[in-house]
Amino acid sequence: MREIEKSLNGADMQVGIVMSRFNSDIGDGLLSACKEELLKLGVSDHAITVATVPGALEVPLILQHMALSEKFDALIALGAIVRGETYHFEIVANESARGISEVQLNTGVPVANAVLTTEDDDQALARMHIKGTEAAQVAVEMFNLVRAL
Repeated sequence: MREIEKSLNGADMQVGIVMSRFNSDIGDGLLSACKEELLKLGVSDHAITVATVPGALEVPLILQHMALSEKFDALIALGAIVRGETYHFEIVANESARGISEVQLNTGVPVANAVLTTEDDDQALARMHIKGTEAAQVAVEMFNLVRAL
């Protein structure tokens, strides 16, 4: 039996990050934690490209452009969708998640989804550091797994 070992070695990787500017304090916290972890995993600073978009619904389009460019080994989606008083939360949360998943399935480029969906700002602030860190780990691990296959 062949078992593929988990690898968090990010050396020689090119990583693209798309971050929603809506709820920017949370997005900035996600980005800070994500970048810090990517550097710890061996991704060089000059190998990280960050693009910002107005909101979560715009994230998938830029991820798709990045994936199709063939310049990136893995991609990361960052942002925060905080529940409001209308049904709009469900639409934005569901459609952004669907779009992000479609990018990786249609292109074969791994995409770590760290677009938070929370009930309030406090939940998002409490999760931003760990989710930013985890997104970096997921991107590196999935790139290495796809490469090993």
